[in-house]
Amino acid sequence: MNTKIIAVAGNIGAGKSSLVDWLSKQFKMVPFFEPHDENPYLSDFYGDMFRWAFSSQLFFLIKRFQIHQKIAQFPGTGRPLVQDRTLYEDAEIFAKHLHRAGYIDDRDYGTYQDLYLTLRNELRPPDLMIYLRCPLRTLTKRITRRGRDFEKAIPRAYLKSLEVLYEEWFENYKLSPTLVIETDRVDYIEHLFDRLHVVRAIEEHVGRKITSDRGEP
Repeated sequence: MNTKIIAVAGNIGAGKSSLVDWLSKQFKMVPFFEPHDENPYLSDFYGDMFRWAFSSQLFFLIKRFQIHQKIAQFPGTGRPLVQDRTLYEDAEIFAKHLHRAGYIDDRDYGTYQDLYLTLRNELRPPDLMIYLRCPLRTLTKRITRRGRDFEKAIPRAYLKSLEVLYEEWFENYKLSPTLVIETDRVDYIEHLFDRLHVVRAIEEHVGRKITSDRGEP
C-alpha cells in the first residue's frame, strides 16, 4: 500500500483530536479518531483504577488494533491517512504506568504484554509520527475547558506520570520518522507562520504537497 499514514501521539489534552480534525478538514486527509467515547469501562476506570485498569486497557488495545487493521485495508485514494493515537502508546505508556503504579498486577500485565507484542508484529508502522508535546499546566487547562465528565476526576499526578512516560517512549521510538510540535508554543490554527511550518514538515514525510502553489494552506 502506497498510501501514507500519519500518526498523532500525545498526552491526554495535548490536542491530538484537534490536529487530526484540522488535517482532515483543511487537507482532505482521511481521519481515524481515538475510540474513547466507546469505552464502556472509562468512567468506572477513573473512579476505581484498581478494579477497572486491566479491563479498560484491554478494550483500548483491541479497539486500537482494529483501527490499525482498517487503516491497512483502506482503499488507496492518494489521500494520506491520519490517526489519533496508536497501539504503541496504549501499551508502552498507559498500560506501563498502570502496572508500575500497581493498578495492574504482574500476572495480568504479562498477559497484556503477550497480546500486545503479538498484535504489534502485525502492524505497519506509520510513515510519520507526530508527537504533541504539552506541559502539564497546559494539559490541565485544556481538559477543564473541554469539559468531558469522565476526565474531571483525572488526578494531576496521573497526567504527570504519563508525561514522563511519553518522553521516555518518544526518545526511544525508532519505527518511523518523527515530528515534534510544542503545542503550548505553536498555534497552527490561528498563526500562518506556525501553520506553514507544520504543513511543510508533514509534506517532507508524506512526499506530496498539501498546500497550494502559493504556499497557502
